[in-house]
Amino acid sequence: MRWGVLLAGGSGTRFWPLSSPSNPKQLLPLAGPRSTAEDAVDRLDGLIPRERILVVTGPALAPRLQQALELPHENVLIEPRAASTGPALIWASWEALRRDPDAEVLSMHADWAISDPAAFRRTAERALETARTHDRLVTVGMVPTRPETGFGYIVPGAPLDSDANTVARFSEKPDAATALDLMAAGALWNSGLFAWTAARLLTEVTRHTPEIAPHLAALRAGDVDRFFQSVTPISIDVGLLERSHNVAVVSGAFTWDDVGTWEALTRVRPRDSAGNVVVGPACVHDSEECIVWAERDTVVLCGVQDLIVVQANGRILVMDRKRAADLKQLLDALPAPVRDLE
Repeated sequence: MRWGVLLAGGSGTRFWPLSSPSNPKQLLPLAGPRSTAEDAVDRLDGLIPRERILVVTGPALAPRLQQALELPHENVLIEPRAASTGPALIWASWEALRRDPDAEVLSMHADWAISDPAAFRRTAERALETARTHDRLVTVGMVPTRPETGFGYIVPGAPLDSDANTVARFSEKPDAATALDLMAAGALWNSGLFAWTAARLLTEVTRHTPEIAPHLAALRAGDVDRFFQSVTPISIDVGLLERSHNVAVVSGAFTWDDVGTWEALTRVRPRDSAGNVVVGPACVHDSEECIVWAERDTVVLCGVQDLIVVQANGRILVMDRKRAADLKQLLDALPAPVRDLE
């Protein structure tokens, strides 16, 4: 009955110039020797068989993902257009339900770093059990380690049992002061790890998501193209989880990181005695707290601190670490011949 859904769309622009359309973030060894997508599938071993793992991605990436992840052809779901996580997860859950009327779905992203796969599987097991036992949509919350302003937060409500709580409210990407208040109140990071029965998800969508609900008939008729062309792009969090009163939260008992920007490498990669992360041929002298990724040519740093330096795909990026989250805006400002990679 268990199905895994791996969201692997997007171009990974915040890892430019290493990430490119032909070799995007999901296929890069950002957190270790293997790609984050490969790690995500391997992490499910013993919990969900490979033949019941569905990957949602775009047409350019689908062939490489299928080969890298060794999945059946029919398990790679190619979005006709990018429409955020709501339509993607609803389509994948519908597909699981079409193949298995008792389908239970565990949804995750392809760009996480998780150091303890066994602990991840134990938490996922609890989330799936909660979804089945209480017939609710379940989100896994992580205990915050810093007042992160780029994540969503979950404030737990009344307990359902020893493992799960109702959700009192969500708070999406708060400012630093609000994030500290949320942490003090016991709020959790919204990890994006979800569990539900496919039948419950579709029932809740029908009740709460007018951006998508009227177009479910297209899915039932097997017309995926019409479904994606008709829906309003919306995230599953905003479109459903923040609206439904039938949501539970389970606390994640494992180390988790959303590898979303170059800054994340300081949390998922080893650092030297001066706090530098160095990948590839590089020499770092009298420098502190820098991130260096050299794809081919040797990079030398001397007497600097708090820099991101990336040499890849014929480009060299040098930027302040504090501005890692601004990389997408930088790309929008660059001339196309500089920005665009093959």
